Amino acid sequence: MLGKHHLGQRSDERRDVDDRLLVVVAHPDDETFGCGSLLAHAAKLGVSTTVACATRGEQGSPTPGRGLDDADMAVVREAELHAAAEHLGVDRVVLFDWADSGMEGRPQNTALVAAPLEEVAERIAALIDEVQPTVVVTLDASDGHRDHVHIRDAVLAAVDHSTWHTDRVYLHCLPQELMRKWVDALTEQKPDSQHLALGDLGTPSEKITTVIDTADVLERREEAMRLHRSQTSPYEVMPADVRREFLSAERLQRIRPAWRGGPVEREVFTGSSPAS
Repeated sequence: MLGKHHLGQRSDERRDVDDRLLVVVAHPDDETFGCGSLLAHAAKLGVSTTVACATRGEQGSPTPGRGLDDADMAVVREAELHAAAEHLGVDRVVLFDWADSGMEGRPQNTALVAAPLEEVAERIAALIDEVQPTVVVTLDASDGHRDHVHIRDAVLAAVDHSTWHTDRVYLHCLPQELMRKWVDALTEQKPDSQHLALGDLGTPSEKITTVIDTADVLERREEAMRLHRSQTSPYEVMPADVRREFLSAERLQRIRPAWRGGPVEREVFTGSSPAS
């Protein structure tokens, strides 16, 4: 396991709080395209944040016209991960060494999905024991990517078997209603996209337990997404109103403690607020 520390860009309003956030993702850009607003929100509140990424994303095809057609994508995307995480205010990036599985086809032996779930969970559990997070977030995998499914299942297994008890565990959700609008735009603009063969994507609204208003960090997230210049953002094909709706709030499904119903949560960090 390779770890690298970065001092993130944090708000002048920062104050120390007890919460520690661990976000676990599968590929470089998942932390920004997926959880970017949550990470920026946490940094603004002074929450200590760690991002763990399972692969270097070498199966990601470079966006045409950016001079990266012959580049080593593992090297490029690792650098982009660190740059974007730093811009979002992340304190530490931990990079595991599995290979990117790609979206389809037989994966290589070193690919993430080829690794036994128990092995992946053990590596994550060891990191949880080290970081001692109060909040753990991973992808809900409702976009259908097999690496996202594997890392989600491994994280949920890891939090149950680590020696450190994490107070709050969440899945970062892609809302089904908005995903359907994205698919409509994708069908019109990129009818050959692999995502169109993955079925009805996104998490139904009844499973979303937590909605955090992150409009105040939208600009920072947009800037961080541009740092992943080798990849085309999934938001590029969206109409402006749908894009803003996606990016101005973070939707989560609370796994721990178990959700018993009631009003939607509006925050995941306890006792955290910007200093006045």
